[in-house]
Amino acid sequence: MRDKHQLYAIPHSLYSGRARSYLIKNGIAYEELSSGHESFKAEIVPVAKLATLPTLRTLDGQVIRDGAAIIEYFEAANGRPCRPKTPKQQIVSALFDLIGAEGLLRPAMHYRWNFPEENLSFLHYHFFHSQGEHPEREAKTQRIMDKMRYAAMMFGVNADSQQIVETLYMEFLLALDKHFAQFPYLLGWKPCIGDFGLLAPLFAHLGRDPKPLQIMQQQAVHVFRWVERMNRPAQDAPEYYEAGSGYLANDEIPETLAAVLRVISQDLVPETMAAAESINGWLANISIASGDQASRYVGQNGGKAEFAVRGLSMVAIAQPYRFFMLQRVQDCFDALSASEQAGTAELLQSCEMADLLDIKLDRRLAQTDNLEVWL
Repeated sequence: MRDKHQLYAIPHSLYSGRARSYLIKNGIAYEELSSGHESFKAEIVPVAKLATLPTLRTLDGQVIRDGAAIIEYFEAANGRPCRPKTPKQQIVSALFDLIGAEGLLRPAMHYRWNFPEENLSFLHYHFFHSQGEHPEREAKTQRIMDKMRYAAMMFGVNADSQQIVETLYMEFLLALDKHFAQFPYLLGWKPCIGDFGLLAPLFAHLGRDPKPLQIMQQQAVHVFRWVERMNRPAQDAPEYYEAGSGYLANDEIPETLAAVLRVISQDLVPETMAAAESINGWLANISIASGDQASRYVGQNGGKAEFAVRGLSMVAIAQPYRFFMLQRVQDCFDALSASEQAGTAELLQSCEMADLLDIKLDRRLAQTDNLEVWL
C-alpha cells in the first residue's frame, strides 16, 4: 500500500482545483500526477471509465473519478468535516457547490478563450505540457485547444452574449468581494463544501488565466486572497484581526452572501429551468434502463436549452450533471424538519433561488462505478 493518495490533475483544469483544495485544506497527503503520465492511460482510465480530471487513486488502489465523488469519499469517511450542521448553511453550501460546478461555466470559458492576446501563450504552455512527449504533441495540443474554444460557444458565449456575460460576472465578482471583505470563507472562518465547489472556476480559469486574473487582482482583491487561501493548508486569514474558528453562529447567512446569490440567480435559475425542460423532453421520447450512463450533454434540439437573461435570448447545452448537483441541494432540503424547511425556503426566496427546489428531471441520477447513471 502506498503512503500517499495519487491525484491525477492539471493546473488549468477547472474541476481539478476543487478536489486539490479539499485535500490541501483537510491535511490529506497526496502526490499530483498529470493526465500525461504514462500510468493514467494504462492503469487509471480503464477503471475510471472516462479520461476526465480530477481522478484519485486511493492508498488501497481504489480509483475515484470526478471531484464531487472524491470529496464525498473523504467526507463520508471522516464525519463530514466540511458540511455545516445547521439547515440554512447546509443548503447554501450545497448551492454554492452547484454554482461552482455549473453556474459559472460561461464566464470561465469566455475569459479563457476570447482574449487570445493576453491568454494564448499561457494556455499553450499548459495544454502542451499536459501530454507526454510524442511526435504529434503540438498537433494534438492544437486540436485540444480548438475543441475547448468550441466548448465556450456550447455554453452560450457568442458575439451577442459576451457583453451580458461580462456584466453579470463583474456584478458577481464585486458582490463576492464585499462578502470576503468581511469573512475569509463563504460561511465564516473555515471552508465548507460550497467553497471547494466555487473554487473550481475561480481558480483554474478566472483566478489563473492572465486576463481574468488581472481583473480579479485589480478589482476584487478579497476574492483573489480567498483563491490563495483555498490553496493553502492553514486558515491563512491574518488580515481578519478577530477571526473565529468555525462556521458562523446561529445558522447565520450574511446579507453579503445573499447578495451574491441574487446576482447569480439571474442566469442560473432560467438556464436550469430551460435545461430541465430540454432534458425531460428528450427523456420522454427515449427508452433508458436503470443504470444506463448519462451522457454529459443530452436534450431536445441537439441537447440545447434556450432561455432569457435580462431580455437577451441565450442558448446553451443542457447537462444532466447540473441536475445531479441540484439533487444534492434538494435532498438536503427534503431531509430538514418542517420548521427548518420553512425558514430555509424563506431565505432562498429572498435570494431569488427558491425555484431551484422544484426544478427536477423526470429521472434521478446517481454516480455508480465512476459514471453518472440514470435511476
